[in-house]
Amino acid sequence: MVDGILYVVYAGLFISSICSIIFSLKARRSTDNHKRGITQAKSNISMGFMLLFLAIIQMFMFTGSTVRVVVGAVFMVLGAFNIFAGFRNYGIFSRQRAD
Repeated sequence: MVDGILYVVYAGLFISSICSIIFSLKARRSTDNHKRGITQAKSNISMGFMLLFLAIIQMFMFTGSTVRVVVGAVFMVLGAFNIFAGFRNYGIFSRQRAD
């Protein structure tokens, strides 16, 4: 059971890392400011999930020490903030094009 959860978490980490890299490259190469904002928001969301998966691995898959739990909590807070900021920016840029 734990091995299955471990595979799912590692797969999520791998997928979110690849998506973050792809969206970051697309955002940097884009010349249109609206498209750049949308892809940067998607990159933030992907990076947030990547940080959350890292926090889950850090906190729950290894033996717990105080430093490991603190680092995992910091990753979790940063990941949640990236997801929130990404969804907020995505909403702002998607409504901006409609106007």
